[in-house]
Amino acid sequence: MPRHPSPRLGLNLVNDATPDTPQVGFNDLLRFLLEVFAIVTLGIFGFVAFELPWPGVLLGIGLPLAAILLWALFRSPKAVFRVDPFVKALVEIAVFSSAAIAWWVMGQPVIAVVFAVVAAVSGVINGRREFR
Repeated sequence: MPRHPSPRLGLNLVNDATPDTPQVGFNDLLRFLLEVFAIVTLGIFGFVAFELPWPGVLLGIGLPLAAILLWALFRSPKAVFRVDPFVKALVEIAVFSSAAIAWWVMGQPVIAVVFAVVAAVSGVINGRREFR
């Protein structure tokens, strides 16, 4: 009896990936969640840490947009500019460290340290995979 492929919405969490479907692992999902968390953090920081309406609203919207723009231009899998992995790492460090610093400034050092450590470990794992 022939096997028919089941629809998986483009995600393949097992090792039977064909060249058409990307293989998504645990670290890939973790990195996506870290990126979303960093963007949301920068938005919260802009609204909470600065006076409303103008500095707070401007930074609450502007900081996440700047992070998204940096990520889309240099770090995403389909980035606009193809850059060296070192530049990709610098962009990632800038976005993630700014989120960790934002939590620290908002008086949440535990969240800042946990986020920074998880992001650093995930970045090292991803970096080792990129340099193979």
